[in-house]
Amino acid sequence: MTRRLLIVQWLVLTASPFAMAASPGDAAFPLPATDSFLTASTTPSPGSFALAATGAAAPIYYSATDAKVVEIAATALASDVNAVTGVQPILSNGSPSAGAVAVFVGTLGKNPAIDAMVAQGKIDVSAVRGKWEAYTAAVVPNPVAGVSLGLVIVGSDRRGTAYGIFSLSEAMGVSPWVWWGDVKPIAREAIHIAAGSHVEASPVVKYRGIFINDEDWGMKPWASKTFDPAQNDIGPKTYEKVFELLLRLRANYCWPAMHEVTQAFNVYPQNKVVADNYAIVMGSSHHEPMLRNTSEFDEKKMGPWSYFTNRDTVYNFWDQRVASNGIYENLYTIGMRGISDNGLSGGSKGEQVTKLQEIFADQRQILAKRVNPNPALVPQVFVPYKEVLGLYQMGLKVPDDVTLMWVDDNHGYIRQLSTPEEQKRSGGAGVYYHLSYWGDPQDYLWLCTTPPAVVWEEMMKAFDYNAKRVWIVNVGDIKPGEIGTEFFLELARNPEKFRKFSQREYLRTWVGRTF
Repeated sequence: MTRRLLIVQWLVLTASPFAMAASPGDAAFPLPATDSFLTASTTPSPGSFALAATGAAAPIYYSATDAKVVEIAATALASDVNAVTGVQPILSNGSPSAGAVAVFVGTLGKNPAIDAMVAQGKIDVSAVRGKWEAYTAAVVPNPVAGVSLGLVIVGSDRRGTAYGIFSLSEAMGVSPWVWWGDVKPIAREAIHIAAGSHVEASPVVKYRGIFINDEDWGMKPWASKTFDPAQNDIGPKTYEKVFELLLRLRANYCWPAMHEVTQAFNVYPQNKVVADNYAIVMGSSHHEPMLRNTSEFDEKKMGPWSYFTNRDTVYNFWDQRVASNGIYENLYTIGMRGISDNGLSGGSKGEQVTKLQEIFADQRQILAKRVNPNPALVPQVFVPYKEVLGLYQMGLKVPDDVTLMWVDDNHGYIRQLSTPEEQKRSGGAGVYYHLSYWGDPQDYLWLCTTPPAVVWEEMMKAFDYNAKRVWIVNVGDIKPGEIGTEFFLELARNPEKFRKFSQREYLRTWVGRTF
């Protein structure tokens, strides 16, 4: 890959000197900004686990009965160990061989070897059992017969397991941007994981993700001409890399690229399978309801994109997608806007409010038929973006279980947050935020110009107003928004960690860790 991580934005945002990365001989790894709960070192300590030492690496075991994402993450971990130490670990879903050390990764209830350790009291999972995306990691003596010492990573669910695995990668010095930013890890002769147990609780914001947008000049031509010319598009091969990045950043949600230069996400049937393999929750943008990119709606063949004059066609258009994708993990955008990111066509403002409430009812009827008889149990968001906020302020009634997803002004300042009464809604609230924007009155596509301090101020305010169900950020075509994207998603995992925040220190540590 030839795309390079940009540091121009850092030079714009701070004049402080570069933080120096530790030399390869340093015992402590230069990762002050990591969110990993695991502690890695190049030297052993009492009871520590030798992930790699003396030219050998601990084998990594997962279960064939576990989710596909666990195999994917375990494979990436083996590659990461090799990238750091030059030694490729054995990766296996078979029975462990006798040996001094071994790594075991798995999800509660999905990995027989780990479930046996739990039953025998060798590892305590009480802090993560039944939780959302949590994990525990522990150095365990005699985890299975014939193995003297194990490093065991146990997820409460499939994403919790993947996050635990990638947390280990980050602890040993592998950046989340190892592929997207060509960030080569510092070579180490040995990696030792400190003894003890480590717990990462559930992320505070339940759904955290990115919106790939305005891909016309960056991501689309790069994918078509450089990365995946056989597909000549942003297809499954590219999305595999996008979804791995999300896992490394401990995110779980994606609005896919949707401009007309790109084929709609679901035109390629394998895309939704890849998303499920990587355990990524899929959605669709603020103006594309029910997982359907509006570029799929051909008005020449299907008539106008109007619920006033063409209801049955539009209804069936939505129903077809939910019928094909409803078995997967999705977060459904409901409502309706114009076909090209414009306002709803037809009727007065008052009539549009009435029509939107009819649309809500019909969309929830589809969800009840295709996903769950009780649509209140199907995750949904309503995004009052641009003119839709005015309709909401006129008295539009959104079903109580639907998440209100507040929006910034396209330049980083949130327009409205929940009142005390709205904060009582069972669906809660979230935020759709911009780190990239194409439109009036000013585009900013080529450089991420929103300082982390602005993101911090606005998103902490959103958190304090209980907008913490869903956070998604428009990152354009991913590059050059690395710093902003990582900070936004790290903030979403644990806002209280950033209650006291120094932008200069964050940028110094980020650059020192990355370069």
